[in-house]
Amino acid sequence: MNFLQLIQNTFKRLGIRSMAGPVLIVMILAMMVLPLPPFLLDVLFTFNIAMAIMVLLVSMNTLKPLDFASFPSVLLLSTLLRLSLNVASTRVVLLEGHTGPDAAGKVIESFGHFLVGGNYAVGIVVFLILVVINFMVITKGAGRIAEVGARFTLDAMPGKQMAIDADLNAGLIGEDEARRRRAEVAQEADFYGSMDGASKFVRGDAVAGIIILAINLIGGFVVGVLQHNMEIGEAARTYTLLAIGDGLVAQIPALVISTAAGLVVSRVTSNDNIGQQLVKQLFTSPQVLILTAVIIGTMGLIPGMPHFAFLLLAGLMGWIAFYKLNAAKKLEEQPAMEVTVAPPSEAPEASWEDVSQVDVLGLEVGYRIISLVDKTQDGDLLRRIKGIRKKFTQEMGFLPPPVHIRDNLDLRPNAYRIAMKGAEIGVGEAYTNMFLAINPGSASGILPGMQTTDPAFGLPAVWIEGDMREHAQSMGYTVVDAGTVVATHMSHLIHTHAAELLGRQELQQLLDHVAKIAPKLIEDLVPKLLPLSTVQKVMQNLLDEGMHIRDMRTILETLVEHATRTQDAVVLTGLVRVALGPAIVQQFYPSAQELQVIGMDKELEYVLSQALQAGGGSAIEPGLATTLLNEARIASQKQEQLGLPTVLLVPAQIRDLLARFLKRSLPQLKVISHEEVPGFKTVRVTSLVGGRA
Repeated sequence: MNFLQLIQNTFKRLGIRSMAGPVLIVMILAMMVLPLPPFLLDVLFTFNIAMAIMVLLVSMNTLKPLDFASFPSVLLLSTLLRLSLNVASTRVVLLEGHTGPDAAGKVIESFGHFLVGGNYAVGIVVFLILVVINFMVITKGAGRIAEVGARFTLDAMPGKQMAIDADLNAGLIGEDEARRRRAEVAQEADFYGSMDGASKFVRGDAVAGIIILAINLIGGFVVGVLQHNMEIGEAARTYTLLAIGDGLVAQIPALVISTAAGLVVSRVTSNDNIGQQLVKQLFTSPQVLILTAVIIGTMGLIPGMPHFAFLLLAGLMGWIAFYKLNAAKKLEEQPAMEVTVAPPSEAPEASWEDVSQVDVLGLEVGYRIISLVDKTQDGDLLRRIKGIRKKFTQEMGFLPPPVHIRDNLDLRPNAYRIAMKGAEIGVGEAYTNMFLAINPGSASGILPGMQTTDPAFGLPAVWIEGDMREHAQSMGYTVVDAGTVVATHMSHLIHTHAAELLGRQELQQLLDHVAKIAPKLIEDLVPKLLPLSTVQKVMQNLLDEGMHIRDMRTILETLVEHATRTQDAVVLTGLVRVALGPAIVQQFYPSAQELQVIGMDKELEYVLSQALQAGGGSAIEPGLATTLLNEARIASQKQEQLGLPTVLLVPAQIRDLLARFLKRSLPQLKVISHEEVPGFKTVRVTSLVGGRA
């Protein structure tokens, strides 16, 4: 054992595994130039046959094409190996063929003599049939499947990428899993493209086999008669036997490899290999087996038919069908669990336990989509909702309340309702056996199905059957199942209502968590300097404008610093935003050094400042409000057309009121102040509210 480990460690240090590929290619190319003895030809031909069988078995046991992603390279190497062996054997046949049928080795002699019985005409016909089967049927079909698969895979890539992004946004998967899935999508497209090209090698190999056979026949006959003074009949027999053996020993492994290629590209991805799929899908239905047995048995009773073969096969199929029917009958006759009905008891008195509290977050489903939340029916919506809560916690910085799920017979059968504190915040419909194809704006063509809109983002969509999924993805649609539709809708809503989800209990749990890391900070702030209600209002103000509260240390340190001068939550929020300025800017401009923003006309800024002072800082005069809203909408649209973030940069004294005023009508427009922009960033105004840039 120690000796084997020593050898393995030595191979690892020398990098033998990484050198195997280059060494193999050099050896294959060397065989075309260097003469090989007959014994070595026997070994290499045997290795070629063994490798072909190994590739076929591996391809039959794969669950999806990417499990054998190296197959295109294997196809190329095996083709080069066969051609090199053909060249090497042709050299030996032409040089030493006059010495007898075993001149090129025992393998070629065996294939030429035993497989075709020494009949040269039969050998040539068998060889040509193998070439036609390989060239015209298997290789051509596999190449066509790979070509179509590559085209549809490339067409479906945008839809698959969007589906991955949808799962990531819904919290169903993490960044690592999303990165792995994107790489798998790209690898799948590369695989089918490589298979389309690699199939051309096999087709070329078949043509080369015919040419090499003709060279061995004609060239060997000429060499034997003219150079070695052989009799014409003897030369014809010897070189025909060698040529046929050489051709068959190359074409049979080529046929096996081509069959493996066809299996890899034609299989449908599932959890079973090809053998398991065939057994499950061909021999599952007893009715089909019985009908087949009757037809075969009837044919066996016709006079002149081989009765034994037909009746034997009919009896075998009938026995399999009988076995299947008995197994199904035994399964149905299993005794059901007895249900004991408890005797009725007196109704208990009302108590405080009967008082039900309103759920902070609730999901109600119609009876037809209960399976989405039922684990016994493989419903995975519960798991998806757990993923949503985890992702929300990681992104926003606090743990939201749990989601309480129940059925509601008052809803439509396929409807669902999302509620917050008893009030409805979202409704939609989902169909468990269908998929929602969402048009992101770049889809081509119209799909048959139930036209609708995506409940989360309002995009045009259509509910389609499962067999239309791949077609819809190839047209550019983002295709998701019913559980993903509900999960994405809920994820969008809890992010939108994040401020309302941060209650006193959630905030206290958050502060208790931070106290484990910075106990002195919490002790100095709550309740010495600020009441819990004021801290909660500051946090809610940040969340209400789409900010996360993950940087609790900065937030709390800023509150401690300024709480002795003001207790106003709005003022404290503005001070916290200044401290969080780099994070706020990075949220809208992830890696840009120059911030291309929407500015505001100086005169309009002055008018707003005066109006705020005159109105006590809480309202805008109606006429000015209408003008401001129209100007902001025009500037926002111009910014979107330029492909830039819709961010409005204004002075600090009017930022809070403008943000609250514009949020309802222009939620996509974010408002930041000059003080929030870090000093190392440069600003360029690309659009202007109330004037021209």
